[in-house]
Amino acid sequence: MKTCFSASLARLALTAVCITAFVPAMAAEPTVVTKAQAGATREIVWDDLMPKDWNPMKDLGANDLGQLQDGDPRAAELMKKMQQAFDNAPVNRAMDGAQVKIPGYIVPLEQKKSGEITEFLLVPYFGACIHTPPPPANQILHVHPAKAAKFRSMDAVWVTGTLKTARSDSGMGVAGYRMDAQSVTAYSAPGTK
Repeated sequence: MKTCFSASLARLALTAVCITAFVPAMAAEPTVVTKAQAGATREIVWDDLMPKDWNPMKDLGANDLGQLQDGDPRAAELMKKMQQAFDNAPVNRAMDGAQVKIPGYIVPLEQKKSGEITEFLLVPYFGACIHTPPPPANQILHVHPAKAAKFRSMDAVWVTGTLKTARSDSGMGVAGYRMDAQSVTAYSAPGTK
């Protein structure tokens, strides 16, 4: 059982809102990996990790969340169906082996006694997997930094490294990608120092 899974209607609605935020952005062309770019590090966005034709809501039908009440078995069933769809979300196979830099938030998995993080999930929005159900697997990176990261839960960071399409379930969420990170640095907006 995932620690951030709940069948309440409020969480179901929040999850639907979070994922529908991804759908309009999917219309943008994802980054295309070419052999010439294979060795170069490039900055990517979360949409680049989703297959262009993937629609996370298609299998959920035309459910009207406004008609469901807390405790309604249909809400629990819909939440279960949505979580299964998210856990099995397809990855963008073209990103396998790409050297990338991506911003996100830290969800710690393993820490040293000193508090330094040695393994974490990188997620696209604040609170994912902790205060809300996990995002789709293609929106979670399982990160193994080269050296322990001196950050805390939900710190915003840039992570640079080589992406691998490798599914793993940490109990906090199912990740569709793994990254052996060469660097984890504090987030700053592009163009600022």
